[in-house]
Amino acid sequence: MKQEFSYRNIWNIAYPIIIGNIAQNIVNITDTAFLGRVGTTELAASAIAGVFYFIFFMIGLGFITGTQIISARRLGEGKPKEIGKYIENSIYFLVAISVFLILVIKFVAPDLLSKGISSTDIFEKAKEYLDYRCYGLIFSYINLTIGAFYISIGRTKVISMSFIILAVVNIFLDYGMIFGNFGFQAWGISGAAIASSISEAVATVFLFAYTIYKIPLKNYNLFKFKKIDFTIIKELLKISTPMMIQVILSIGAWFYFFMLVEKLGQMELAVSNIIRSIYIVMMIPIWGFASATSTLTSNLIGQGKQNQVFKLIKKSVVMCSLINLGVVLFALIIPEFIIRIYTDDVTLVNASKPILYTIDFVIFFISAAFITFNGVIGTAKTVVSMFIEIFAILIYLIFVYIFVYHIQASLQIIWLSELVYGISIGGASILYLRFGKWRA
Repeated sequence: MKQEFSYRNIWNIAYPIIIGNIAQNIVNITDTAFLGRVGTTELAASAIAGVFYFIFFMIGLGFITGTQIISARRLGEGKPKEIGKYIENSIYFLVAISVFLILVIKFVAPDLLSKGISSTDIFEKAKEYLDYRCYGLIFSYINLTIGAFYISIGRTKVISMSFIILAVVNIFLDYGMIFGNFGFQAWGISGAAIASSISEAVATVFLFAYTIYKIPLKNYNLFKFKKIDFTIIKELLKISTPMMIQVILSIGAWFYFFMLVEKLGQMELAVSNIIRSIYIVMMIPIWGFASATSTLTSNLIGQGKQNQVFKLIKKSVVMCSLINLGVVLFALIIPEFIIRIYTDDVTLVNASKPILYTIDFVIFFISAAFITFNGVIGTAKTVVSMFIEIFAILIYLIFVYIFVYHIQASLQIIWLSELVYGISIGGASILYLRFGKWRA
């Protein structure tokens, strides 16, 4: 099956992913907003624990990106019946990996965190959060896998539906489990973690049920659940391993950023957690168009239309930039209203506003970088994309280290590191797509 790359088709793939990511990030917003009203310690702890958990989540996302690339390529080649075996073996592999990672989080992670967190109170709360949040990995990995199937075939609306369900369940459970409402015990930061994990499980049930009843499974040989095929796993790992390394390094760098900020003080860490949550929300349109770009790039290559990849990227950048303009203007007009979603503390609100202005500046200029980078990913040259990521991360870490330790810059300047990262990864991606050997 062939997919076109008109503005309409790009939008049809991107917007359900955007809506789904909005719903997904309501989980992050809800946790941050509720915990901001529990205490500064809980808010600061959730920043470190949340990013630390995200590293493990991104391991699965890296693997699934490879699955999505291969599935989209098979669709472009007119071989939809081969997609099912990739999806099913991805589920087998990721469930096994998630069990292993849960054990790592439970028994190894505390020692790692204790060496990097100077505050005992923040460490204890972060550990408490991770003790319950880790169980959500199994369900989030399965959700990613089924989501990859829908993205690869261009039917992404169900992703929106699943994340809306996840968000609604999470809000209800957060309000109950964090504060002790609806007959629940008041579990504080543990309640936020439990609520998120249960929400992921509910979304998994929905995705399986929807797929079974709404998708002609025989068209894709989906959900046959035959025994694991290690040849398929090996093929997936060949594409996915560089992606897994890439995302681990990327989120690991962000985790290092927060560890450095923690050295500046609890207030700076709490502010950065608020900004992190806002920043992720503002990135949602970029991720939607980036995912659409990587999928359509792979499909175009499967059709033998490599010469049309640059046109696809340009159209995605134009559409994303227009949407980002609206997002940035909204944040510039009512910054205090946005920050007060997360906290009523006047000191935190005033400290966060200058950082939000910095992010407004950053977000408008990095959409082209991320979309172009995902064009590289869509070529399936994942070793190249990994080295591009490593290059950008090195520049990013050098910038952060110098400005924190040597220049002792303000938090506002330190957050400009995101722009440095975007320029590095975008510039390297453009050079590769112009001059690299990916068209063969």
